[in-house]
Amino acid sequence: MVRQPQSWAPSLFFPLLLAAVYSSQFSKAVNLPDFPYPDISFLDFILPACVIQGVLFGSTNSATDLAGDIENSFMDRLLSSPVSRPSILVARLASAFVYGLFQATILITIFYIFGADLAGGVPSALALMFITSLLSMAVGSFLIAVALRTGSQEVVNSLFPLIFVFIFISSAFFPVELMEGWYGAIAKWNPLTWVIDWTRGLTVEGFSWANFIKAVGIVTAIAVIGVTIAIGQLKKRLAAAS
Repeated sequence: MVRQPQSWAPSLFFPLLLAAVYSSQFSKAVNLPDFPYPDISFLDFILPACVIQGVLFGSTNSATDLAGDIENSFMDRLLSSPVSRPSILVARLASAFVYGLFQATILITIFYIFGADLAGGVPSALALMFITSLLSMAVGSFLIAVALRTGSQEVVNSLFPLIFVFIFISSAFFPVELMEGWYGAIAKWNPLTWVIDWTRGLTVEGFSWANFIKAVGIVTAIAVIGVTIAIGQLKKRLAAAS
């Protein structure tokens, strides 16, 4: 990763760029009558969303690398060796988690330097780092399943816009309480909105086991579904290779 900054720099730079733009342009949104958190800055409001955005953008890396291994036949050479088959999947999932943790730590640190305030202090920061890292692994598991199914980096990368849309049709950058029409309806039922809202509660209201458990619960449910699908695709590829 250190030798390939082009693979991780955009997923760090882009959320920070959006944070700078939004915190400047929408700074007075916190003064709206129905804004749910009137006593915070807009930078505080978007902090968890930007961290989640960053780790989701980075969650494609493990799947893209796996698809590349399949395309260049490294996967075939790996399968001809006595390596543990489950480790092929576990390593990729662990990579997504650790990379998400790396990103979350850097993003939270930069936000703190520029004045963002975590009401819960260190416990809230650690909770945010864990939730976002787990989310990176959860979403990454779906992309890994696609990589195992198609063996194509192009297909994996083509799913990036879908992640982008899911983020923006959520409460990431504006509260659902102030949304109307079909956009508000979709945002309200977007699972990412639930994760962001419960995680936001940890950063602007203070650490709460209730919010932490609910956020971890929904992310874990997503991860279980994604990992189950990925395991199924790995079994199919192993069967085809044998």
